Amino acid sequence: MNTVYSINGPVVKVRDTSDFSMLEMVYVGKDELVGEVIGVNARETTIQVYEVTTGMEPGEPVRGTGAPVSAVLGPGIISNIFDGIERPLRDIAAADGVYISAGVQTENLDGKRTWNVTLKVNVGDEVVPGQIYATCPETSVIEHRCLIPPSLSGTVTFAAPNGKYHVNDHILTVTDKNGNEHELTLCQKWPIKQPRPFIKRLPIERPLVTGQRVIDTILPIAKGGTAAVPGGFGTGKTMTQHQLAKWCDADIIVYIGCGERGNEMTQVLEEFSGLIDPKTNRPLTDRTVLIANTSNMPVAAREASIYTGITIAEYYRDMGYHIAIMADSTSRWAEALREISGRLEEMPAEEGFPAYLPSRLAAFYERAGYVESLCGKEGSVTVIGAVSPQGSDFSEPVTQNTKRFVRCFWALDKSLAYARHYPAINWNDSYSEYTEDLGEYYYRNVDKDFMPCRQRIAAMLSEENKLMEIVKLIGSDVLPDDQKLVIETARVIRVGFLQQNAYHKDDTYVPLDKQFKMMKAILKLYDECAAAIADGAAFSDILATGIFETVIKMKYDIPNDKPEMFLELDAKIEQAVRSE
Repeated sequence: MNTVYSINGPVVKVRDTSDFSMLEMVYVGKDELVGEVIGVNARETTIQVYEVTTGMEPGEPVRGTGAPVSAVLGPGIISNIFDGIERPLRDIAAADGVYISAGVQTENLDGKRTWNVTLKVNVGDEVVPGQIYATCPETSVIEHRCLIPPSLSGTVTFAAPNGKYHVNDHILTVTDKNGNEHELTLCQKWPIKQPRPFIKRLPIERPLVTGQRVIDTILPIAKGGTAAVPGGFGTGKTMTQHQLAKWCDADIIVYIGCGERGNEMTQVLEEFSGLIDPKTNRPLTDRTVLIANTSNMPVAAREASIYTGITIAEYYRDMGYHIAIMADSTSRWAEALREISGRLEEMPAEEGFPAYLPSRLAAFYERAGYVESLCGKEGSVTVIGAVSPQGSDFSEPVTQNTKRFVRCFWALDKSLAYARHYPAINWNDSYSEYTEDLGEYYYRNVDKDFMPCRQRIAAMLSEENKLMEIVKLIGSDVLPDDQKLVIETARVIRVGFLQQNAYHKDDTYVPLDKQFKMMKAILKLYDECAAAIADGAAFSDILATGIFETVIKMKYDIPNDKPEMFLELDAKIEQAVRSE
């Protein structure tokens, strides 16, 4: 029998054995704590334990499973809340109280619940990897599609009749070309650190519409894309991700609280359960999966939580859904890597992080993408990862390495957050490399002038940034009227367009069509004022009409469902400016 030789926090070593293989899942100690083999040599095996090892002693047994750490994938995942190794927290709380006890054993998916299953194949049919063989309504808005495992093909030799079944009931038998029979249930297992296969990657050319103007218009992200949300304490990383999770047009949201404070995860639970999805008029939880690995949970499980979440996302992507992952925060995941690396006595790299930090980040973000799945459907996984640099220092390793692997960078600014400007995304420090990729979509689905308007708005913000350097030195009074107009129009863009009120019924989510009309109104104001100034009008007289404040208030005054009111606003702009 293999036994524990040494214990160093979550790192446990076993001496003189060849019974274990790399990345194998094992049970450690008399409480059978879940662990993973992370190092093997002729002398010892190193295991990282995903639970608290307090009270464990040398000599306790270690039992292998012969399989890697895997997620159980099947109906019952949506609307559930799991810990980092996919144990359902509601079931644990009901059986064991609010704190997770060591070695608690529970089914990943509810084995007692029945599902109304419809078989999609018959006896004698040939099936291929990834084919849909059964469906069932998982929630009121998500149809669960059971898929042939990627490594299996053959002939159906048994198919259960349509009806109600448990997740572990035998509903299909497939006989492969070697004559081996494979019994399939409603669920399957998949190693969390192994990406799920697909046919091919598809071009990224559709935006993930979030209803947040600074994102959709200035710094867009595509479905299947990657984004980082770096920001110091109090800049609104979590609230930005909450807003994206509530309003983005993904089919399913996977929210990973990696090392988050418990009260923040409680807020997520309370908000999501009480929010009605505007697309379906059903609770948002009907298309949400929550993975909670709070800061008081074992540090090693933070690493697993990221992989568990993206494996679940890939599974639903393979069914043909579009998934958005909110990973909050990847910095605490990196800190877990650093702590375990230190206990393994590995050579540290920059700021103590392990030398393999960049490759781990790359492997995580690489699992995003817009693909054609094995069943022939299109699906996507969009990854939005929060980064928490200490002291808002964007030059630290996690932020810098994340920046290498994402194409969208939404830098949160402390001064904007403290000024109550939300989302607190600094448009000067942020960028999106998806803008050109999405130009054709905006041209065809919004308006042919969308991209030109967006470019003019972005250019005006850049011009204001340059002019403000002059203003700081010599004041604004000495500027000519045309430059004063640029500064005042940029203020309208900042306050009236980029800033949003999450508690206002029309401003919390803004459709693309209204975003475009708001840009057109701002640019009309600028063009009318520029023409008047060129004809000799004084900018101070135009400013005194109050038209700039009227345009700022359009986000509140014009409801999302009444775009015709922008014609009235255009008339007001013309009347106010031309009267001067």
